[in-house]
Amino acid sequence: MNLKEIEARIAEIKNELETRGAELSVEESNKLVDEAEQLNEQRKALVDAAEKRNAALSNIAAGEGKTVRTFAAPNGAEAAADDDKYATMAYRKAFMQYVTRGTAIPAEYRGDANTKSTDVGNVIPTTVVDQIISKLENVGGILALVTKTAYKGGVAIPKNTVKPVATWVAEGAGSDKQKLAAGSVTFAYHKLRCAVSVSLEVDTMSIAAFEAYLVRVIVEAMTKKLEESIIKGSGSGEPLGIINTVADEGDSIANVNVAALSYATLIDAEAELPEEYEGNAKWCMSKKTFMGFIGLTDEQGQPIARVNHGLDGKVERYLLGREVVCTQHLPSFAAADVNAKFGFLFDFTNYDLNTNYAMGVKKYEDNDTDDQITKAIMLADGKVVDYYGLVTLKKIASV
Repeated sequence: MNLKEIEARIAEIKNELETRGAELSVEESNKLVDEAEQLNEQRKALVDAAEKRNAALSNIAAGEGKTVRTFAAPNGAEAAADDDKYATMAYRKAFMQYVTRGTAIPAEYRGDANTKSTDVGNVIPTTVVDQIISKLENVGGILALVTKTAYKGGVAIPKNTVKPVATWVAEGAGSDKQKLAAGSVTFAYHKLRCAVSVSLEVDTMSIAAFEAYLVRVIVEAMTKKLEESIIKGSGSGEPLGIINTVADEGDSIANVNVAALSYATLIDAEAELPEEYEGNAKWCMSKKTFMGFIGLTDEQGQPIARVNHGLDGKVERYLLGREVVCTQHLPSFAAADVNAKFGFLFDFTNYDLNTNYAMGVKKYEDNDTDDQITKAIMLADGKVVDYYGLVTLKKIASV
């Protein structure tokens, strides 16, 4: 099947589940879901293959061979069509040689480093960073929901700059300066590092295949760690997580104490959520906690938890009609300690992940094992910029 046929069949399955879901037997329903999952895998494989073809064609169009000049470049330097020297094919080749063989990056790419964070190492080519950023924003279930900015580290930024609001004004009049909340938010530089395995297979790859491999391993490692920090980061050496957010002096964050999972738990949390925040707020909890709500009903006997299958075949979970984001970075209600937070209700766009995407790769030798280690590093920080729409769920001892 080609991509168009696969998408048409997925649409048919979705329509079948939506219109005849109640009439289908468990066996028939599972069969359709399994088929949808297989079709999604086939679609992903076709899309990946198309991306590789496009990358190969781009490299061919760019030309990987040596350019024979018929004129002299100024001062003997290479005339680049693009001002960004880290996007040139020459640098991409040099970077690949550095990662796979340890060959030093030419001096012209190292002489004017624009960062004092020496641990960042050699800059990852711009084209690769763009791919990493794109995938980071789409791969993670939580990472895709938060706000991303690129403010300079150490600078105090007014909260209303990060989260602005609009105001009605009379003709010819100006608006008052926005004041979301008193104070400002300051982002630091925290280094996120992940090891990159470089094998003989990588050493013999083409540039396009090598860059695709590098993007995959970096995104896989960094997505998990960034999402963990967004949820429960301590704020010390890493971003400050949502559940560890502390209110300003004289203020407080809404909280619901829970002795047992019940319909009342959700009602109490919804009641604490201000009306202006409920439009985009989502539940966040572990899958085990969500499954604890399965089977519970409201006063009319209607189930409070629902599970659907989206157009792409992915499972969609809802509590009282509100979307649930499941994460492994929160403890289940059963496993959580007394006074521990196991879930929350929050609009993820009110969390700001700030990074200048100063991503680099550095090689070094482990003196204990004599192994050559390659690590990728990114500078980032993050924190909640508006906690008035945050409602946490805290476990308490049952009476």
